[in-house]
Amino acid sequence: MNKFSVKFFGEARSFFEQIPRDDRAKVSASIKMMETDFDNVYTKLLKSPIRELIVKKYRILFFIKKDVIYFVSGFIKKTQKTPLQEIQRAENVYKMMK
Repeated sequence: MNKFSVKFFGEARSFFEQIPRDDRAKVSASIKMMETDFDNVYTKLLKSPIRELIVKKYRILFFIKKDVIYFVSGFIKKTQKTPLQEIQRAENVYKMMK
């Protein structure tokens, strides 16, 4: 069983703090679960290594480096496709971390 630590970049933290309290609790529970068990959390690979955590209508983009989950940004899903600029932003952060 892998044990991950979690880090938020400013934009992801701001998004998380703006979510209504009840939904924030659900997102928080999913993030907590991700630290030890990915099987019970709904995530989707967008473009390797960028993934999104899916909780209701909320999407939080992240990537994993070593044993750290880095949450980059978040948004409310309004269309079928994830906005390309969100994926590109997460990729840019990932590349800066190399």
